[in-house]
Amino acid sequence: MDFAAPVTLENDFVRLEPLGRQHAEDLVAATAGLEDRWYTSVPTAEGVAAEIERRRVQHAEGSMNPFAVVRVDTGRAVGMTTYCGIDQPNRVVEIGYTWLSPEVHGTAVNPSAKRLLLAHAFEACDAIRVQFCTHFHNRQSRAAIERLGAKLDGILRSHRIGPDGSLRDTVVYSILPHEWPAVRNSLDARLAKRR
Repeated sequence: MDFAAPVTLENDFVRLEPLGRQHAEDLVAATAGLEDRWYTSVPTAEGVAAEIERRRVQHAEGSMNPFAVVRVDTGRAVGMTTYCGIDQPNRVVEIGYTWLSPEVHGTAVNPSAKRLLLAHAFEACDAIRVQFCTHFHNRQSRAAIERLGAKLDGILRSHRIGPDGSLRDTVVYSILPHEWPAVRNSLDARLAKRR
């Protein structure tokens, strides 16, 4: 299966569904409390509609597959995530451009979403590498990626220019197919405690 193919993924905690305009109202509310995260790709409340469209355009071009992260218990979208940097011929994909409402930080939402995305990448799309990239200063994201069991590949220094003109050092992690069973078991054990 192609990483860019539209798909809905669901477990007990979250549903990842193709991102669309219908998610805008929920996502505007989800941005509250994230205004000071200068090191992330969280849109402003006013910028949510444009960000949805930007991601949809990239999906149409085949470089991104964007999802709304919807809580199963409430039916509300609480964030966005994507398959990005899609390299289909080499079966490599990045999971990124993820942001979640502060109300779900520290809950089962993020590990559940990652469990779904990783399973789909390795089991349905036959990925040979799934990578995660984050800003060096995004300690919360780095800790979450490390809790998944992803391995640190390195730091790309002065890798990007930020919206404010500052240079971003990008921390790169990855999970390979032979590591997926242990990562899956760890995620399943974490999520079993949340039931």
